[in-house]
Amino acid sequence: MGSKKPIQQGRRPSTGASSRIYSRENVSRYSERARQRRRGRMIRRVVLCTFLGVLIAGASAAGLWVSNIAGKLRGASITDNLLATLVDSNVTREPFYMLLLGTDGRPGEDSFRSDTIVLSRIDPKGKQVTLISIPRDTMVTLSNGETAKINAAHALGGPEEVVKTVNKLCDVEISHYAEVSFEGMEQLVDALGGVECNVPDKIDDPKAGPMVIEPGVQTLDGASALAFCRSRAFADGDYTRMRHQRIFISALAKTLLEKTDATNIVPLVESLSDMIDTDMSIQDIAALANAMRGMNTDEIWSANIPSWAGADTYVGGVSYVFVDEAELAQMMERVEAGEDPRGPQTMGSTGESSATTGDLSNNSASDWSNGTATVSNSSTETEDEVIEE
Repeated sequence: MGSKKPIQQGRRPSTGASSRIYSRENVSRYSERARQRRRGRMIRRVVLCTFLGVLIAGASAAGLWVSNIAGKLRGASITDNLLATLVDSNVTREPFYMLLLGTDGRPGEDSFRSDTIVLSRIDPKGKQVTLISIPRDTMVTLSNGETAKINAAHALGGPEEVVKTVNKLCDVEISHYAEVSFEGMEQLVDALGGVECNVPDKIDDPKAGPMVIEPGVQTLDGASALAFCRSRAFADGDYTRMRHQRIFISALAKTLLEKTDATNIVPLVESLSDMIDTDMSIQDIAALANAMRGMNTDEIWSANIPSWAGADTYVGGVSYVFVDEAELAQMMERVEAGEDPRGPQTMGSTGESSATTGDLSNNSASDWSNGTATVSNSSTETEDEVIEE
């Protein structure tokens, strides 16, 4: 066996070395180094605490921002009565109905009418939207039994009365609600930097706005967009205006879907919150936008409810629009099934073919009122079959 190596003894400093290590000069140097270490630890603690403070403050600020935006979105129109009228839905997993209202409300007013009434069915999984316009002069019976034009429902009973009336008229259950005023719409479009829209008709209507809008694809600013959606200086009057409104909703949807990305979602939602009243949460808006991304907005199905106006629709000296209830019921059965509504695009009871918002842009007002409009997706049924239904 090999011999064990002796354990090395630690070397002790000589008396002279010891005196140098433990001299007063070295004690001062060690004390300074200790102070530096303590200072370093203190700086690290301060940096860490500051960082944590920034995180906490940031989280608090984000929470306050979300709360503030949510409060703005749920403006004065989103009352407890309205929320109680709406039904629950999962906006990313199942089709739901949403009521879109454009009102003639102005700053300082607390009673106003709904100038635009559009019932939309949104299918997030199928990425399909259907827009059904309701003429503002439609005769309806309100909850209190009063006969009135549907655009007066808002002034007489608030947004919940409009929802109840449309639910009854179209035999649906509306889940969500959005409302924008004239001023809010102008601000909304301008906040988006304009909305590109395929305008089918020349707009030269001083009652709608002082500008002249030429036909064709162009970017509308807020004032021009409002004039486009309000003008009814056409042969079929309010029906052209409703078509224009559906065209614009389609164009607006395209703009919003293109602009809702990570770089501008915060300022965009913040801008929208000042202009739109809706029951939808920020989370629902973001989730729905994400679910509908990639949708072809030119293929949104379009119709107005089967209806007419004439000498026979004057009641008590008031001019109304009457609804063909049987045809409306059949059209809404198709809508509920997620099918093409095949409803009319102007005054009348039936639509003989499919029509999308893209088709609306490709035909003039006279094409629709004269019955010469052409569409890209004709119904498989013949005219005789539609009439026999």
